[in-house]
Order: sequence, then C-alpha cells, then structure tokens
Amino acid sequence: MTPLCAYLLQGENVSNTPPIAKQIPHLLTHHNDTRVDPYYWLRDDERSASEVLAHLAQENAYTAQQLASTDVLQQNLFDEMVARIRPDDCSLPYLKKDYWYQTRYEAGKEYGLFERYAEQQPQSITLLLDANERASGHDYYDQGELDISPNQQLLAFAEDFTARGEYDIRIKCLTTGQLYPEVLSHTSGNMVWANDNQTLFYVKQHPDTLLPYQVYRHRLGTSVREDVLVHEEQDVSFYTSIYKSRSEQYVMIGAWSTLTSEVSMIDADNPEQPARVFLSRACGHEYEVDHYQQQFYVRSNYQGANFGFYRAHEGQDPSQWQTLLPARAQILLESVTLFRDWWVIEERSQGMALLRYQHRTQPARNQVLEFADPAYVTWLGANEDPNSSWLRYGYCSLTQPVTWYEVNMDTQEQRLLKQQYAGETFDPQHYRSERIWITAQDNTQLPVSLVYRIETFQQDGTNPLLVAGYGAYGDSQDPDFFAGRLSLLDRGFVYAIAHVRGGEELGRPWYEQGRLLNKKNSFTDFIDITQGLIEQGYGNRQRTFAYGGSAGGLLVAAAMNMAPQLFYGVVAAVPFVDVLTTMLDDSLPLTTGEYDEWGDPNSPEFYHYIKSYSPYDQVVAQPYPHLLVTTGLHDSQVSYWEPAKWVAKLRELKTDDRLLLLHCDMDTGHGGKTGRFEAYYELAREYAFLLMLAKT
Repeated sequence: MTPLCAYLLQGENVSNTPPIAKQIPHLLTHHNDTRVDPYYWLRDDERSASEVLAHLAQENAYTAQQLASTDVLQQNLFDEMVARIRPDDCSLPYLKKDYWYQTRYEAGKEYGLFERYAEQQPQSITLLLDANERASGHDYYDQGELDISPNQQLLAFAEDFTARGEYDIRIKCLTTGQLYPEVLSHTSGNMVWANDNQTLFYVKQHPDTLLPYQVYRHRLGTSVREDVLVHEEQDVSFYTSIYKSRSEQYVMIGAWSTLTSEVSMIDADNPEQPARVFLSRACGHEYEVDHYQQQFYVRSNYQGANFGFYRAHEGQDPSQWQTLLPARAQILLESVTLFRDWWVIEERSQGMALLRYQHRTQPARNQVLEFADPAYVTWLGANEDPNSSWLRYGYCSLTQPVTWYEVNMDTQEQRLLKQQYAGETFDPQHYRSERIWITAQDNTQLPVSLVYRIETFQQDGTNPLLVAGYGAYGDSQDPDFFAGRLSLLDRGFVYAIAHVRGGEELGRPWYEQGRLLNKKNSFTDFIDITQGLIEQGYGNRQRTFAYGGSAGGLLVAAAMNMAPQLFYGVVAAVPFVDVLTTMLDDSLPLTTGEYDEWGDPNSPEFYHYIKSYSPYDQVVAQPYPHLLVTTGLHDSQVSYWEPAKWVAKLRELKTDDRLLLLHCDMDTGHGGKTGRFEAYYELAREYAFLLMLAKT
C-alpha cells in the first residue's frame, strides 16, 4: 500500500459496496411545516459516538477503495506540487521599529521559524518561535496571530490544537527565551498590547457557540483569574475583534455584523481606563475607525453603499464629518492606510483590485499602480512605519506568481523585492489568462476569470473545464496565482473563476444582489456562467466540472440540484449544505451572526426561501454528477454531519450509478491540514478524482 493510500484509508473494511446509512426518522417542525430528517442521528456534538465514527470510517474506506486506481497519479500529483515549493524558503523580512522580522522554512519541515535581526546587525538572527517544536506531538496545530510588544521584548502568540478555531494565547520573554506561566484559553486568537508592555487585551469566545464576544485585560505575570472584562457584546449577531490604531495611541474594539458596526476605544497609554464608544451603532451603518496625527479617520457607508473616507471627531454626528474621499457608485473603497504624507487607497473597479496613493495635502499628486494582466490581484504588504515614503505591495495573476514590490511615493522609484518560487520548469509564457463577461438570464453582465495552458488549449471546445466559485459574505474571489493549479492546467484543464453575485467584485450592490431573498442569483449566475463558457468553446460539455468550498460548497451543491446535467463531476469541500437546519439552531457556531447573510428562518418568509434552495432539503430522485465531498470531524464552521447527511441522502435518492464519495479527515477542522506540505495530499486526491473522470 502506498503512503498516500494509507493516509486516505481510515476504515478497516474495504468494500466495493457504498456505505448505506440507516434511517431513523427525526421530525423538524417550524411554521406548520414538518421536515423528516432520517439521517439526523449522524450529528454527534462530542465527536465520540462509536456508531457515527464507524460510519465515517466506512465512508473513508469506500472512498480510498474507489480511488485506489489513482494511487500512482495521486503520488505523482503530490510530488510535483510539493516540488513547486522551495524547501528552505523565507518570507520577505519587514521592519518594525528596530528589528527586521521574517518567517523562515527549513527543508522537510511543515511549519515556520519566526525570527528577527536588529537593523544594524543583519547577520545576527534570533529565533523567536519554532512552530515545528510547538506542533510536535499534536495531531493538529495551527499558529494564529503573533504580536510583538511595543518595547519589542515580549511575544504574544496564539495556537489552536483542537481544529475548532479555539486558540490558546501564550507570552514569551524574548530576552530570556522563557514562557510566562499563564495561558489565556478559549480565545479567538486576537490580541493587542497596551503601551505599558505589561497589559495584553484579548478576545474570548463563547464556550458553546465559539462566538467572539468578550474583551479581557490581562496583566503580565498574573493569574488569568484576575483578568478584567472590559467589553462584552450582548447582541449575538455581532462578532468582536480588536486592533491597534495607526498612531498606536488606541486599542480599538470592533463589533461587526453583516450590516452594522460599532467601534469603541481604550487609551493604549492608560489601559485601565474604560472603553469609550466612538459612534453608537445604527442599523445599516457600517464603519471602521483609525487614528493618526491626532486625527480620527473613518471609512463609512453612510453616504453610499460603496463607502467613503472621512475625517471625524469622537462622538460627532456623521453629517458633520469632513469628506476626504466621497462614496462612488461604480468603485468600492475597500481600505485606506495612513502615512505621514500619503493616503494609500485599496479600491475595486469592474471587479479588479486597484492600489493608488494620494498626497494628503496635494490631491493632484495621485498615482494608480497599473498592471498588464487582464485578471490579477494586488494588495498591501507590511508597511509598519507610517513615516516612510516607501510603499510595499504584492501582486499576482492567474499566470504570474506572487511578487513583492516597493515604490517610493515621492519619487515613483520602484524595486522588485521577491518573487514566489513556482518550480524549476515554470514559465509564465506557457499560460494565458482572460477576463470575459457572460450574460445572465436576467441580462446582468457576469465577470469570469480564466486561465489555461496555451499548448493544450483547443479552440474546438474539447478541453476539460473546471468552474470554481464562492459568492457569499461579500468575499471577492480574486484571480490569484496558485502553483498547485498548474498540475491541472498542464494536463489540459481550463480553469475558470465565476464571480457570481454574493461576492463584492462589482461593489456593495453586487453583494446585496446575492444574499438574503436574492441568494438564488448566486446559483443561477454559476449555472449561466458554466453554460456560457461551454457555448464559447472553453470546455467540453461532457467534461465540465465544478468546485466549491464552504459557502462555495453550497453554491455548487445548489447549482447541482438545479442543473445536474450541466456538470459531469463536482468537488464540494466542507460544504454548507444543510442550511435550514443549521440556521434554525442558535447553539451552533456562526448561526446567529449570519442571519443578515442568509436570513433568520424563525421568520416564515426566510424559512421557506432557505428551504427552497438548501441542498440537503432539495435532494430529489434524479441523476447527479460524480461527486467527491470532503469534511473534517472537528469543523466548527460547517459541522461534519452536514456533508455526511447530504451524502447519505443523495445515496438514497439518486437514480444513477456515478461515484458518490465522502472523505472525512478525523484530525482536522474547516481549513484541513495546516502544514506546508500535508494539505497537498488532500489536493492530490481532488485533482486525481477530476483527472480520472476527465479521461472517461
């Protein structure tokens, strides 16, 4: 047995017969409507029920058996994808006060080494934290935030050993190398130092729902039992996070929901003072606050859905704010970073990310960074010093690896700093990307990003086509570079990103048109884009595939229910497929905070609308595509029983003999494996599944 097959196989009994889950009718009644869920018993909140674990092990064994013919292919895919990762890579160092910080990777190790060196002594590197040592002996490890104290002598770091997104925070003295004894548990991993280098603010999660809702103040060297609660969010539809202002004068506490936000502040020089609300929340008003040069700056949607940028005073009515950048109908203002002489503005126009910098006192000095690729993404890097004239930013496209630059905003001088390694044989000239528009059934123009290998692309529409999408939370799916994807492109696949409504590619209205009672637009957009790509010759109708993860898993599952004949195969990763049952259960993580995304099904209108598209509720007796479903036993965002029940119901009702496979990773959660290399085992399985089908 190959190592990869052993990795896949988590059940002892290998069988050609798919596992058939027993049925125990469970009645769910709301609004005089009763649903019968025969697979409800697969839910085990403790993840310890022997019958449930046995069923998942049988599913894993069946999946391994059905994919056994691809073992060699999977190993080859894994080897070539890992070969595109530099074994001993190092992140681009960034300067923070007196030190340069970096994360370095050693050959053969899964996790990074967090290091620094003094600006005047670049050859004297000090190891601050070895994540490989921290992960040793644990089935799962994820390193969260790292926060250096203002005096650069302390490191607070967050770690998750459970795969549920519950982080412990530890504090390390960087002069002695010793860990302080206190452990801050059950946190979101979000923390901020006060300026006294003795006080650490952190966010705690609710023990049941994992909702981040409390901010505590911890005094270095004291028992956690003495920690002081400084903020508690009472509205369960809001999430809480903290950050430090650009001026480093304030610890900011943000309360965020889908439609509304509120920011409170604590003086970082006087951490025991109570928090003050910057501006009281008002339904539908989203804003965020920064502080620099004794001024408050606000990004807000109060004058337009796509956000504007303002100078303001604490407690001041928004009507009195000074407009610096007005809200615009066609351009989404995503963020503004404050420098001494410049504002650096991240925007989105026609679905593409833009970076520009504008002089604070001379607005005519306004420069947009331009790129030649038809589909790309750009973003800001670590720019810790607001007094600098140098702006660090990243760029990549579907054909160009991640590249780091810096530009002098005063002189326009540019420097290439680092480019991502993509393998010894990679040549971007072999690949072509495109940006096209497809007309939806309601005549809306839908953007699509495409990439393929030039030598394998056939104009007659015979290529296998993989369409990916997400379409939720206003999360824009950018056309970025992923070296692992080359393994599909080199074997003839055309890869497409469907920028469906529900994302924010075309501004805030694009998001509004794909949520709540408009949610079905996301699914019909995905169908229309796939159909349009086939009609334009980008793929073969008999070899068209879909991929989606999490809310993207909902997208492809709903599209599969609505147009099963359109797809030959589907990969649904950690898919959110039992939407109605989950949204009716406020004991689950994320539920209450997402009423503004999907709707509150305690309202009859939303109940019936969600039911009309929820993939689990809409499984019917019909042929379905070949399907590979993945999940993680400890997933706290989409519980494993959603995809497990969905597969069981599909197996009961589908009228075809196509593959239906479920793989449950028994050690991980929503994000899967966390190491540099281990995640590629999962990707190799998914790609082998697609390539196997593309040949049939």
